[in-house]
Amino acid sequence: MDDLWKLGIADLSRAYAGGVTDPVEVTRDLLARIIRIDPALNAFAALSRDAGRDAADSAARLREGRARSPLEGVPIAAKDNLRVAGMPAAWGSAVFADAVPVADEIPVARLRAAGAVILGKTRTPEFSVDGHTASEAFGVTRNPWNPALTPGGSSGGSAAAVAAGLAAAGIGTDGGGSIRRPAGHTGLYGLKPTIGAVARGGGLPQLLLDFEVIGGLTRTASDLRLLHAALAGPDRRDPRSRFAPDQPPPGRPLRVLLVERLGDAPCDPSIRASLAGAAARLSELGHEVVAGPLPFDLEPLNAEWPDFARIGLAWLRSVTPGFAAHASANYVEMADAGDRVPATALYAALDAVRRLRAEVSVFFEEWDAIVTPSAAAQPWPAGEAFPTEIDGVEVGPRGHAVYTGWVNLCGHPAITVPAAPDGDGMPIGVQIIGDLFAEETLLDLAGRYEAGGPGWRWPALSFS
Repeated sequence: MDDLWKLGIADLSRAYAGGVTDPVEVTRDLLARIIRIDPALNAFAALSRDAGRDAADSAARLREGRARSPLEGVPIAAKDNLRVAGMPAAWGSAVFADAVPVADEIPVARLRAAGAVILGKTRTPEFSVDGHTASEAFGVTRNPWNPALTPGGSSGGSAAAVAAGLAAAGIGTDGGGSIRRPAGHTGLYGLKPTIGAVARGGGLPQLLLDFEVIGGLTRTASDLRLLHAALAGPDRRDPRSRFAPDQPPPGRPLRVLLVERLGDAPCDPSIRASLAGAAARLSELGHEVVAGPLPFDLEPLNAEWPDFARIGLAWLRSVTPGFAAHASANYVEMADAGDRVPATALYAALDAVRRLRAEVSVFFEEWDAIVTPSAAAQPWPAGEAFPTEIDGVEVGPRGHAVYTGWVNLCGHPAITVPAAPDGDGMPIGVQIIGDLFAEETLLDLAGRYEAGGPGWRWPALSFS
């Protein structure tokens, strides 16, 4: 069969069941594509030496009718800040360049248990605390839609790989928008689950506390549902995961708050226009969409947000031999700044997080969803850390990221869905935020939203 690389999770599962192809052929095809195409993207940090063996095991299971799940034999890419047994977990840094874990962390182990083939590890910026994907040690990752531009970050490697047809799906981490913004910049669906919905354990340190969660990136909403089902569920090693309630979709039209702007923060006009089109589609689906401001005061936490990463890096340096010698200078400077943050300031920030979580929880008693852009800016030059101007207004490092970080702080789930592209054909993403553990509601809504759209389209680079 030609064009095996175009198949996602659901399509591969059907193709395997029908004997059209098998995991060995698909894995071989994708590895060959990576060798040919990835030099233009730098999406992959490493390829698995065991992918062929794992694919052969899945092929045997499928022949014998012993498929473990719809992910049996599906090649998936994992972000390089996740521990995968036998593969480097460099975390985008020379500090960990030689670190090779001997065991999978919990979500990776779940994918293996579901039969997925871990194809390789994907690029992340150093320590995964930036909104683009580049590092001194491992270079710049580029957007398949325009390699001169960034795919965003910090899960930009996984997003680029999936969008270019180098993997059937990908997983990444999201501590401030690191799945949702790259998904939007590459035309994908991306899910940031509720804190605890996907159990964590056995991984690298979480510099952003419990704000950072693991989720999937796919080319269709149905694939994202299948991927999340494999990742989700309780584990005693993560007590937060043991209290995840089963919250099915409400079975009625949703009450949706549409938020175009956050205060006076600028947003690209093409993104605002695309957001309006997405809101119109949600209305056509029968949902009540009401435009208005976000009813939470984010200013205190916006001011304190950078301190979380600085404090995390300061701690990491204190427990990691070689950090000072091998980390890039700007991260050493961030760790220095973290050392200077007083304990009282950290306590005040954590107390502000607690108050925000209470406010957002109360809000979702009356509302079902909040819809915003996924990012305030379209992709910018790949070698630059952030756009310095949005809609004619100068912005700082988080100017493009204003819509996502607060969702990590409150711990709620959010999904990015693709909306109408801009005038240059570059993808634009829209973020839908739900109540705690409302992943099924978001995935159901994404599926219905997708059914009325044009479907996935391939970037020209994918045909190289």
